[in-house]
Amino acid sequence: MPAAPRRRLPVVLALVLLLVLAGVGVGVTRPGPVAGWLGDDAGPAPTAGASAEPDPSDVLAGPDPNAPLPSPDGVRAALDPLVGVADLGDRVNVSVADVTSGQTLFAKGADDGTVPASVTKLATGVTVLAARGPGYRIPTRAVAGAKPGEVVIVGGGDTTLAVDKKGYYPGAARLDDLAAQVRTALGGVAPTSVTVDGSIYSGPRYGPGWDADIPTGGYGGAITALMTDGARRDPSVGSGGAERVSEPDLAAGRSFARLLGVPADTVERGTAPPTAAAGGSSPAPGTELGVVQSPPLIRLVDIMISESDNILAEALARQVALARNQPASFDGAAAAMDAEVAELGLPAEEINLSDGSGLSRRNRISPSVLTDLVRLAASPDHPELAGIFGGLPVGGWSGTLDDRYRGAPGTGAGAGAVRAKTGTLTGVHAIAGLVTTADGRLLTFAVLTDKVPGGTDTAQPALDRIAAALANCGCR
Repeated sequence: MPAAPRRRLPVVLALVLLLVLAGVGVGVTRPGPVAGWLGDDAGPAPTAGASAEPDPSDVLAGPDPNAPLPSPDGVRAALDPLVGVADLGDRVNVSVADVTSGQTLFAKGADDGTVPASVTKLATGVTVLAARGPGYRIPTRAVAGAKPGEVVIVGGGDTTLAVDKKGYYPGAARLDDLAAQVRTALGGVAPTSVTVDGSIYSGPRYGPGWDADIPTGGYGGAITALMTDGARRDPSVGSGGAERVSEPDLAAGRSFARLLGVPADTVERGTAPPTAAAGGSSPAPGTELGVVQSPPLIRLVDIMISESDNILAEALARQVALARNQPASFDGAAAAMDAEVAELGLPAEEINLSDGSGLSRRNRISPSVLTDLVRLAASPDHPELAGIFGGLPVGGWSGTLDDRYRGAPGTGAGAGAVRAKTGTLTGVHAIAGLVTTADGRLLTFAVLTDKVPGGTDTAQPALDRIAAALANCGCR
């Protein structure tokens, strides 16, 4: 059957777009640590005698509303020699569009579903912001168990939860705060056991289509509704790969037990009892003893995108499922994200997901859906979606683009002008986001390749030359 015609977004975006983009970081100074972006204490003041960091310099100029629009012919002349190079393989699908007008400026396989790798996180960010809203917080609760002295900790899917103030994620909710609430609620009665309830999640703990080394490779792990520090064994390990515990829910439960003075060997999995009518001197089974809340969703999306945090991405995908009353599983989350994309008015036939992180090789997204998602997030009709921009890495400056657009020939123009999410699996390289042209015009672009014959050292520079060419020209 012939493909259904693509539904396009409205082609006129108000000047509010420029204010939204400037406010969330398209026209920004040097990005700092996540805590700094979010208004938290960025850390201790420099010690005496230490060299203070100089004032940040401009990285991305604000978009110019009067900048001339590139022509499709001009963009084609700039990109045609670059998208067909051997280093990118024989399947290079590209979409380039003007953010303000929505005009398509370049399309090559733009509507073809392609393995997106971690660029999937743009879809995860947009759909969870749409489904839950940027201010939503994920709760972790403690309730009275059915047995005397039993405390049940109920995971809600907050992977950033910390044990104490030494946690990995800035501003995270903490188990020591939850334990203090429980002790107060029990009124001096000592707890005797801890039960872990992660029943809000269902299905397998590892994603469909994940490579065999992902569970132990440091960038993925078991997905459970309760965990601390993204299941890191050591929360002091920096961003990137880190050893993960194999049973994150039980590990978190044992940490909670220690804080309550309960032997770790009492921790077991179970479910919280339904709330019963209060009576007697002890809290009735199911009575809430305490609750802590994750940072707002907009902050979690920031972290997910800036650090390409796979475990956090899977948790956010399951929030889409929960918001849509679907099972909080890999299948349920993927179906809910697909449905959310359709509800936003984008072509659902061009996105087919199996997970929220992009680790799955079964995922398929078309480049034009990605550029449409970016434009939708910039639209004044959907201010709740603008949170995806704050965490986007800047070329040659931050995140996964920190060491790109620097030394490779033909890429330098992208430094400070490209802000995008990257994706990499063996044989798969992708990038999607924003680029400002030499004339100051703001474009959105997506380049997806899933049959790359060589390695990262040749594929990434070839990919980066495409965005750099857009940054380097007026393309008129």
